[in-house]
Amino acid sequence: MHIVQLAWPIVLANCAAPLLGLVDTAVIGRTGQTHELGAIALGALIFSFLFWAFGFLRMGTTGFVARAAGAADTLEERAIAWRGVGLALALGLGLLVLQIPLLWLALSIFDASPAVEAAARNYLLIRIWSAPATLAGYVLIGWLIGVGRSKDVLRIQLLLNGLNILLDVYFAAVLGWGLEGIALGTVVAEWLALAYGLRVLLRCMRERHVDQDALLPWSRLWDSAALLALFSANRDLMIRTLLMLAAFAAFTNAGARFGDSVLAANHVLLQLISFSAFFLDGFAFAAEGLIGQAIGAHRREVFDAAVIRSSCLSALTASLIALCLCLLGEQFISLLTDLSAVQEQARLALPWAATYVALSFVAFQLDGVFVGAARTATMRDTSLVSVLGFAMFYVVLDADRYPHALWLSFVAYVVLRGLTLLVKYPGLRREAFARPD
Repeated sequence: MHIVQLAWPIVLANCAAPLLGLVDTAVIGRTGQTHELGAIALGALIFSFLFWAFGFLRMGTTGFVARAAGAADTLEERAIAWRGVGLALALGLGLLVLQIPLLWLALSIFDASPAVEAAARNYLLIRIWSAPATLAGYVLIGWLIGVGRSKDVLRIQLLLNGLNILLDVYFAAVLGWGLEGIALGTVVAEWLALAYGLRVLLRCMRERHVDQDALLPWSRLWDSAALLALFSANRDLMIRTLLMLAAFAAFTNAGARFGDSVLAANHVLLQLISFSAFFLDGFAFAAEGLIGQAIGAHRREVFDAAVIRSSCLSALTASLIALCLCLLGEQFISLLTDLSAVQEQARLALPWAATYVALSFVAFQLDGVFVGAARTATMRDTSLVSVLGFAMFYVVLDADRYPHALWLSFVAYVVLRGLTLLVKYPGLRREAFARPD
C-alpha cells in the first residue's frame, strides 16, 4: 500500500504534461496558421529531446538523497539538494550561452519549410530562457522523490502545467501573441514553478531536520568526494540516456524506410507505449526512494520488500495495459488518426506494441533499483549492451526489409535492457549490504 501511495501522485504528475501539449496545439490550431502549428510541433520535439538528455539531474539526485535519508544524514541531504541545483543552473546558463549554435544544429536536422523554420526559430529563442528553471526543477523533483514526498511532486507539476495552460491561452489567444505567447507562457510558468518548488524544498528541509544546523551546509557543499560522485553519476546517466535516445531514433528512422504509412503507424504506437510508461514510471520512481533509503539504513529486509512488491505491482500494471492494448488498441489507434492506411499498418503492428509494454516492466523496475542504489556505471554499461543487441537483431533479422523484424528487434532491445540489469542485480544486492572490513 505504501508503494501505491508513493506511485499514484507520480503517475498523475506524468499525465499532466501531455495535456499541456494538447492545449498548446489546440490554441495555435484555432488562432494561428498552418506553419505555426508545424513550428510548435517542431519546437516541442526539439525541447523534449534536449531536456530529456538532462534527465540524469533527477535520477542522480534521487539515488544520492535517498541513501542519505536512510542513513539519517541530514546535512548531506541538504548538501545534495544545493549541489544539484547549482549544477542545473550552471548547465541551464550554458544552454543560454550556446543557444544560437544549438538552434542552428537543431533546425538543420529537420527538413522543414522556410515558414515553419522561421516560426520555430522565434519560438525556440524565447523558450530557451526556461532552461535553467527546467533543469533545476528536475533536481527538486528528484530530491522530493528520494525522501518520499511524491505528493509534493504532484503539487509542483500541477502548478507548473496549470499555470502554463492558463498563460498560454491568455498570451496566445486573448492577447493575440500567437506562437511567441505560447513560448513566453512556458518560460514564466517554469520560473514560477521553480520558485514554488524551492519554497516546498525549504519547508520540507525544516520539517525533516529538527537540528539547528544551517539549511545551506557550506562545510558539506564543497566536499570533493561527494562532488566527484555527483559528476561521475551524472556522466554515466547522461551517456545512458543518449544511448536510449539513439535506440528510439534508430527505430524511427528505420521505420521511415518502409514509407510514410509505416512511419506514421509506428509513431502512433510509440505514443501508446509512452503513455504506458507514465504508469510504470510511478512504481519505478517509488522504488528509487525506498531502495536508496533501505541501503542508507542498511536494512536488507526493507530493500527486498521494496524490490519484490514494486516489481509485482509493475508487472501487474504492465500486463493490464498490454491486455487493454490487445482488446481496445484499434479504438485507441482510431482516436489518434483517421487515415485508413496508417490505421491498417498500426493494427498489424499492435501485437508488437502490446508485447513491448508487457515485457518492459523489468527494465523500468530495475532502472529504479539501480538509480536508488546509485549504481549508474552499471546502467551505462548495460544500456550500451542493449543498444548493441538491438543492432545485432536488426542485422541478423534483416529488419530493413521486414517491418515485423524491426519491431522484434525493438522488443528485443527492451528485453535486453531488463535482462542485463537482472544479471547484475545479485551483485548489487550483495555489495549494497556488505559489511565494511
